[in-house]
Amino acid sequence: MKCDRQNTMFTTPLAQALAVVLLFCHAHFSFAQSKVKAEVDTTSIKIGEQIRYKITVETDSTDLVHFPEDQTFSPLEMVEALTIDTTRNKERMTLQRIYALTQFDSGSYTIPPQRIGINEQPFLTDSFQIAVATVPVDTLTQKMYDIKPLIEVKKNYARIIKIILGVLLALLLIGGPIYWFFLRKKPLTEEEKEALLPAYDRALLELKRLENSRYLIQDEYKKYYSELTNIVRSYLEEEVHVSALESTTNQLIDKLEMLKDAGELNLEEATIEQFKKVLETADLVKFARSRPQTSIAEQDRKAVELIVVKTKEALPEPTEEELLQNEEYLKELARKKRQKRIYWAAAIFVGVLLLSGAASIAYFGFKEVKDTVLGHPTKELLESEWVSSSYGFPPVELETPQVLIRQKVEIPTEAKEKIDGTQTFVYNSQESLFTVAATATSFTEAVEPDFEKTLEQILKKYEEDGARNIITKQEEFVTKAGIQGLKVYGSGQFKVPDSDELVRGKYVILSFGGKGFQQHVLLNWLDGDEYAEKIVERILASVDVKAQV
Repeated sequence: MKCDRQNTMFTTPLAQALAVVLLFCHAHFSFAQSKVKAEVDTTSIKIGEQIRYKITVETDSTDLVHFPEDQTFSPLEMVEALTIDTTRNKERMTLQRIYALTQFDSGSYTIPPQRIGINEQPFLTDSFQIAVATVPVDTLTQKMYDIKPLIEVKKNYARIIKIILGVLLALLLIGGPIYWFFLRKKPLTEEEKEALLPAYDRALLELKRLENSRYLIQDEYKKYYSELTNIVRSYLEEEVHVSALESTTNQLIDKLEMLKDAGELNLEEATIEQFKKVLETADLVKFARSRPQTSIAEQDRKAVELIVVKTKEALPEPTEEELLQNEEYLKELARKKRQKRIYWAAAIFVGVLLLSGAASIAYFGFKEVKDTVLGHPTKELLESEWVSSSYGFPPVELETPQVLIRQKVEIPTEAKEKIDGTQTFVYNSQESLFTVAATATSFTEAVEPDFEKTLEQILKKYEEDGARNIITKQEEFVTKAGIQGLKVYGSGQFKVPDSDELVRGKYVILSFGGKGFQQHVLLNWLDGDEYAEKIVERILASVDVKAQV
């Protein structure tokens, strides 16, 4: 059964009775040689079922045709748009496209006219009335339950755990090398082990090493005697506590004689005399280029070894006080070494932090780094796990950083005759002074909402709460599904809760509605808060509302 556009105007009761039948008909339009028609396979579905909406275009093969795209079928939702089917007949072509539509709320809905462009010339289809029925529920055999109370959702600690793991990893990467190279007790080298030996053992070890050297084989007597005298002089300076390295031969012998006479060094006279001869031979080799026989050089080394042994025997045993002082000295020396390593490690750690901070500031900017390290309430909101949900009825769909909490709102007695019910949902951060709210109000009569009066009351409420110098602008707002509404926005000075302080802030009020209902979305945030600006931008991009009750 077909009908043209004129048949859709009902002027008699009989024609009105045929409305349901005519809804199955398609609409015909023509402009020049182009024809457009639209039809649906049914005008009655259950919740979640699909309607097949078909648009057919007959036009010249050279014409450019644009079919509807995106969610232009609201309040019905487009599930799928099939590919365009093209049939050619000489210089004419027929294009068909089928759209799958659905709705998940019961009620009566109107599919708005769809715009088809042919060579930039618009063609509009007729609207279709669709009835969406609920799925029947057997309330007699089906057990009914009360509405579940609100439960507190446990906080998601995944982001905090990631931050902690990141910090631990950074500390490991920085602290690991510092510990390995500076704080760790490293194994001693042979030189370090030798340096820790007592002076007596170290002197004998060095004399043994000199015995196995190749100085005498290579006629390097000067090096041989220089090392020989340095060994014994260093031993005497460290063990006997005389300035042996800087003294001449005679001065050193005199000092040993004085220690012997004072009873502090129990050496025989023959030992001192033998030591003097060795030193004199060494002086001749070093300064007069004398070259003694190899056997004499070896005997001098043995004589020095004997002098070291006898000097060790001649020294009085250290007192308990001296031993304690020596032990405390070694502990203090170890403590200073350990402290020095800690200072170096701390300096490197601070240096790495400063270098990393400077690089981060250069790349990300000072404010971003500061807010990341010290924390910023709206930055944390922006980077949190966002929630998409519908609020109230008719529903307002929003994506927000936190779930909006239902608020109990008392309807004034004088307004109860006009207002059937109102639902308000709010999230408010006292720390960041950021607020987002959604309201849905239904009226007792099917009248158009008075946005101007509602907005006036909202702004008046701002002033009653202490706001000053409110600047107001307004423009049209379109949701992501194409529903048109009113956007009122601006700035002003707003009062900080529980304080007399006024801060510069911004606000946005979105208003939607139809016969018998109205919906609002309200946003407040601090002026100059770039993170809040990004939050508002994302929320506004997610707004969607139901256009009918």
